[in-house]
Amino acid sequence: MPKLVLLRHGESDWNRENRFTGWTDVDLSPKGAEEARAAGRSLAAAGLRFDLAFTSVLKRAIRTLWIALEELDQMWLPVEKSWRLNERHYGALQGLDKAEMAARFGEKQVLVWRRSYDIPPPPLEKNDSRHEGSDPRYAGVAVPRSECLKDTVARVIPYWNSAIAPAVNAGRRVLIAAHGNSLRALVKHLDNISDADIMPLNIPTGVPLVYELDERLKPVRHAYLGDPAEIEKRIAAVAAQGKAKV
Repeated sequence: MPKLVLLRHGESDWNRENRFTGWTDVDLSPKGAEEARAAGRSLAAAGLRFDLAFTSVLKRAIRTLWIALEELDQMWLPVEKSWRLNERHYGALQGLDKAEMAARFGEKQVLVWRRSYDIPPPPLEKNDSRHEGSDPRYAGVAVPRSECLKDTVARVIPYWNSAIAPAVNAGRRVLIAAHGNSLRALVKHLDNISDADIMPLNIPTGVPLVYELDERLKPVRHAYLGDPAEIEKRIAAVAAQGKAKV
């Protein structure tokens, strides 16, 4: 039975500062690096080995993968990187404090920006210094100015179909290290979650999510590796990021 492991990067510096990050290339915090190490150790303890890994072109996901593979003693593993696995683009919100935005615009509006399926945040202007259009890693890519989850699904699932699913079908054991929303897009597809039901789904940082798939790559079961209380704590922390400070 094929297994597929999804791993959200460990806490980043901007996760720690509660900022909207999106395509901004922010690194792991010290806590995030330790979360990545713990993820690698839990994968090793579960006896999981891999033949191929996929990640985004953002350093917080790449470094999470490096650290996890180091713990697995599989740093030699072939890795494919794609912008299609990047975090959702948060547009003009990138770099802004989530709690401050909640205090200014209301928690309900921030929740819409963070979790709505088809309502994107305000877009970046093309001449904004935060726009990634001139970044060489996106040469030939129509870099978005903002994305909702629907937009993220539209770029992640074709990559799943063309690159990742064929590898799993061929019997290769695959690890994907990516981001909260690119992984939400993939979970939505795998579990056939409705547009409405995906809204409250939060994926914790640094916790491997192991899928067992049938021959059609439909989930038979899936579960996080780790202590259930700690996992719930991390999920709650993600959910609380859009609340105003009191």
